[in-house]
Amino acid sequence: MDEDIRGGEAAVGRLVQGAPLEEALDVADPGAWTALDVGVRAWAWYRPEDLPDRVWVESGGTAGRGVLRFVRRRPGSAPSGSSVEPRLALALCHPDGRTREAALVRAAEYPALLPLVVVRAADWVTPVRERARKLVRECLDPDTAVSLAPLILRVGRRDRGTYSVELLGEVLRQASPRGRVASLFVHPDRRVRRFAYRLACEAGLLSPGRLARTAARDDDVVIQTLCAEASLAAVREAGDYDDVLEPLLAARNPRARSAGVTALRRAGRTERGVEFLGDRSALVRACARYVVRQGGADPLPWYRQRCAEAGDPALPPGAVAGLAECGERGDAALLRPLLAHPVPAVRARAVAGLRALDVTDVERVRPLLDDAAPGVVREVTAALLPSAALLPEAWLTERLAPDRPRHVRVAAFRLLEARGGIVRLRAAVSLLGDPEVKLRTRAARSVQGWYPALVRDDEEGGELLARARRLLASGC
Repeated sequence: MDEDIRGGEAAVGRLVQGAPLEEALDVADPGAWTALDVGVRAWAWYRPEDLPDRVWVESGGTAGRGVLRFVRRRPGSAPSGSSVEPRLALALCHPDGRTREAALVRAAEYPALLPLVVVRAADWVTPVRERARKLVRECLDPDTAVSLAPLILRVGRRDRGTYSVELLGEVLRQASPRGRVASLFVHPDRRVRRFAYRLACEAGLLSPGRLARTAARDDDVVIQTLCAEASLAAVREAGDYDDVLEPLLAARNPRARSAGVTALRRAGRTERGVEFLGDRSALVRACARYVVRQGGADPLPWYRQRCAEAGDPALPPGAVAGLAECGERGDAALLRPLLAHPVPAVRARAVAGLRALDVTDVERVRPLLDDAAPGVVREVTAALLPSAALLPEAWLTERLAPDRPRHVRVAAFRLLEARGGIVRLRAAVSLLGDPEVKLRTRAARSVQGWYPALVRDDEEGGELLARARRLLASGC
């Protein structure tokens, strides 16, 4: 686990000076507790005398050893009662397992230290781990479980952290009222939300409709999949899909939509699959084709009919992509007119479709390298890369000019790079002084990785490399 060691050491320094826990670290941040644990061990390497030892812990915090430096009082004096809690927090993170184990005996007296007990429940020392787990089981009630859930799930990723996670689930399942679990559904930590929804699905705490609406609106793909599958499983036997299908089919995210489209077959509504044949998501389109075929129809004629309307401004780009996904090489005749479609997304899908059907016409596609839409140019570049050697060098070099749009210049350089040899080196050297930082950086990497493809390339290449070194040395 990545921990903020510097932040943890800063918290240790404040605790060493006697600051209360609330001032030493952000007690609401689970990362602050795990960082403190790491920070104490780092602190112990160079200032171990600042940390309390087992003698101080077992004596109830009244021993002079390990405390004098901390409280800065005359020898033999004891720390004030308010200083015991921060010192005990340091002891719970001490590198010596015997000190950590002794600190756990007193930790029950200080509820604010329970987060560190949770950390110790995943300790690598067996006696420490077992004592901490016993204490966690005794102290973890529904309210505490909700507040500690982020930390428990964070520590649960460790090798020995599953115990507290299982205990958390056990406590929350028995919680009454169950509204405590509902408070975790809107938690900002996605691990907590995933845990809460997984628990709710297993325990049947949410209705199928609520699960479907959650799958449709949540921005986490794990929760989308979990709730969509749970909602459909809940209504599968009852056969009442009305409350589930509409939220899923109207979802913005493709995970939920694809689950809803697939469920159309079980719901006996395969005719609605046609509505999603032109969906913007490839996953949803694939599910829609499956549903349509299960209903006894063939989706290919639908795609051909839609793409035959080359002048239709309402033609969905997904229909163009769908034709390429299930069509044949002969369907390229329907895609070529779409290269001039007024909608950029349709032009981009047409180029991608020709490439997918392996019928890219270099001369027909090449003019689109100057398209105003970056998405179209990206698809054109991908389609032309295998045929980069057929493109005129001078024509591509013209598109490296500073007055060209950035996406056109990047595409032209990619194609010149793909040609290799001296052509690649010429293009890269010409961009070493370019005002566009990313293009200049890419050109420098290209120069550094250049090698001659032919013997004659080596002669001209030597001069170009010398020029490149001068440019790079001058900071261009």
